[in-house]
Amino acid sequence: MFAKAVFIASLAAFSAISTAHAADAIVAAAPETVEYVRVCDAYGTGYFYIPGTETCLKLEGYLRIEERFGRDESGPSDWSSWTRAQVTFGSKSETEFGTLTGVITFRNEAENGTDFDPSLDEGYIDIAGFRVGMLYSWWDDDPSGETDVVASNETNHVSIRYQYEGEVITAGIALDELEDAYETKPGEGPNTLGIAGQVSFKTGAYSGYLLGSYDTDTDEGAIRAIFYADLGPGQLGLYGVWASGANYYYEESEWTVGAQYEYKVTDKLMLIPGAQYFENVALDADGDGFSGGNAWTAGITVNYMVVENLRTRLSLQYNDEEEGVDQVEGFLRFQLDF
Repeated sequence: MFAKAVFIASLAAFSAISTAHAADAIVAAAPETVEYVRVCDAYGTGYFYIPGTETCLKLEGYLRIEERFGRDESGPSDWSSWTRAQVTFGSKSETEFGTLTGVITFRNEAENGTDFDPSLDEGYIDIAGFRVGMLYSWWDDDPSGETDVVASNETNHVSIRYQYEGEVITAGIALDELEDAYETKPGEGPNTLGIAGQVSFKTGAYSGYLLGSYDTDTDEGAIRAIFYADLGPGQLGLYGVWASGANYYYEESEWTVGAQYEYKVTDKLMLIPGAQYFENVALDADGDGFSGGNAWTAGITVNYMVVENLRTRLSLQYNDEEEGVDQVEGFLRFQLDF
């Protein structure tokens, strides 16, 4: 009996100890569900959903390297090595007012080994036709070659603009904050406001733009027209600009006309010859008009795609100014896109 009692007591003690250890056992937590990045194909290629949201994000940019040449291209030197790195973040999402778009672009440049500080190249919000922030104006939309000069000074501003986009006709108006450092017209104060309006069309093989802008500080303005037509194996481009006097948007001459032809030789090679004529290139002393002199330029731009995402561009331009010195200038560019 004594042995049986000891055996039963031992089993009871072992059971109690085992129960205590079982209560203290570590239980592994169930793994959390991982949300993988999903492709967003609603706005074209390259977009993906930000995890946990319905907002689509796109990251893109390029690295551009140029060897530039021309008279006094960099100080007394006729040669300059130049590099730019740029990255753009674009977001899109759907709202009751349509697509909400945000764009942020950072850019840094270096010339001859000298780095320039990174800068905000673009930063704007776009919804229901309204766009506000740091953005490129319509004056930045120039022909595809390198022969043309159809804008003056910087073409990106802090702006507010509205643009209506139809199937054939697009029209818009913008208010631009212009650069304070601009001092071309004698006696002017800091620039405060520019007003720009553009109407464009596209139908079949034809497209065109009519752009007008007014610089409220200099009390001068400029008008520009560009027309494109698919012709033969390529596309013909015609353009012209007129300015009333010194203004931020265009002040290279009183008027100018030019043309280019974009010829796609192969899927990789494109040739773009062009020419432009300028009348009255000298500003009056008071900046209220132009006093005379003419100039012309002619050249060719060669685009070649080495492999996918790696492109080259060669620009050769000859400039002849009536009261200046003739010169040849241009650049050789290598650009990696991603």
